[in-house]
Amino acid sequence: MSLDTVVEDIRDEARARAEEIRGEADERAEQIIAEAEADAEEIREERQAEVERTIEQEREQRLSSAKLEAKQARLNARRDILEDVRESVEDALADLEGDRREELTRALLDAATDEFEDGADLSVYGRASDQALLEDVLSDYDNVTYAGERDCLGGVVVESSESRVRVNNTFDSILESVWEDNLKAISERLFEDQ
Repeated sequence: MSLDTVVEDIRDEARARAEEIRGEADERAEQIIAEAEADAEEIREERQAEVERTIEQEREQRLSSAKLEAKQARLNARRDILEDVRESVEDALADLEGDRREELTRALLDAATDEFEDGADLSVYGRASDQALLEDVLSDYDNVTYAGERDCLGGVVVESSESRVRVNNTFDSILESVWEDNLKAISERLFEDQ
C-alpha cells in the first residue's frame, strides 16, 4: 500500500466521519429546533390561556360591578319613590280639614288622656294652625288646657305637670309607627311587578 493510498483512505474515513458528524449535528439541530418550537407553542398556549383567564376575570368583575350598580340604582329609585309616597301622605295629613280633622284630633286626645290618672292637670300641645280647633275640643275636658304649639302635622302631645309622663299622639308619631310596621307591605305593593 502506498502512502497515497493510506492518505486517501484516511481522507475517506475522515470525510465519512465528518459526514456522519454533520448528519448527527443536523439531526440534533432539528431535534433542538423541534423542542424549541414545542416549548414556544406550549408557552404561547399558556400565555393565551392566561390572557383569556384575565379577560374572563375582568369581564366577571365588570359584570358584577355593573349588576351591583344597577341594584344600587334600583334601590335608590325605590327609596326615592317611598320618600315621595311618605311626603304625599304627610301632605294629605297636614291638609286635613273640617270634621275629619276634628274627629281624628278628638280620638288622639281621648287616647292620650286615658294614659293619665283622672283629675290630673294636663297640658296639650298641637300644631299652631290647630289652636282654635284644640281650644274648642278642650272645652269638653276638665283640667286640660291648651299649652302651646308643637311642630307637627296635627294631633296632640299631652303631658302632666304632676308626673313625668308625656304622650305623643301627633299625626307624625302615628304615621311613623304605621309606616315602620307596614313598610314591607307598602314596598311590595308599590314594586310588585319587579
